[in-house]
Amino acid sequence: MQLTMPEEIILLLLDDKTGRPIGLPAPAGDYAIATSILMQLSLNGSIDTDLEKLMVTSTKPSGDPVLDEALTMIATTPGQRDSRHWIVEIGRKTDRFRSQLLENLVAKGVLRKEEGRFLWVFPDRRYPKAAEGELDVMEVRARLRAVLLSNEIPEPHDSLMIGLARSTGIIPFILTAPEQEKFAKRVDQVADLEELGRTLSSVTREVYAMMLAFAGSH
Repeated sequence: MQLTMPEEIILLLLDDKTGRPIGLPAPAGDYAIATSILMQLSLNGSIDTDLEKLMVTSTKPSGDPVLDEALTMIATTPGQRDSRHWIVEIGRKTDRFRSQLLENLVAKGVLRKEEGRFLWVFPDRRYPKAAEGELDVMEVRARLRAVLLSNEIPEPHDSLMIGLARSTGIIPFILTAPEQEKFAKRVDQVADLEELGRTLSSVTREVYAMMLAFAGSH
């Protein structure tokens, strides 16, 4: 069973005990999901991006309804837009994407739906890693904590996840307050390892700041 980055972000955004969304400001959660979709499309070889434009490099379906719908959106839009544009556009559709991602996780056996809540199925919150088919990986939060509290070079997937968590304010749900202060440089080091992470995280922070400024003026 392989989880996509958007599915892992959904797990980070759910409270472990209640299965309800954590208290994150509205735009942050939407942009976290939107950006993780773009990151996964990039890791899949479907898109490439730079500071000025985002380009479709393959329209081959992945079989994942969320990723395929987002890729179709990008591929069928005339002209080339930048990452900022697609974070906003995909972010506007995150209610539908979020519902689909939750259903994906139920279908994969990671979550169960109970009384309107989505809860972890496994008591120790572990699920098998299918990418290389060798090891078990811890629940997303625990895995990212292990990366940040060590000196090992992370896999690109985890580096991108940590960069996204930093830019959308999810780090406090991964590290304790003392750990955040002690390992702040490590967070930045890991988050800045991947060029895609630097580009999209920068755009995400900018768009999020714009949204907060807009909300504060009304």
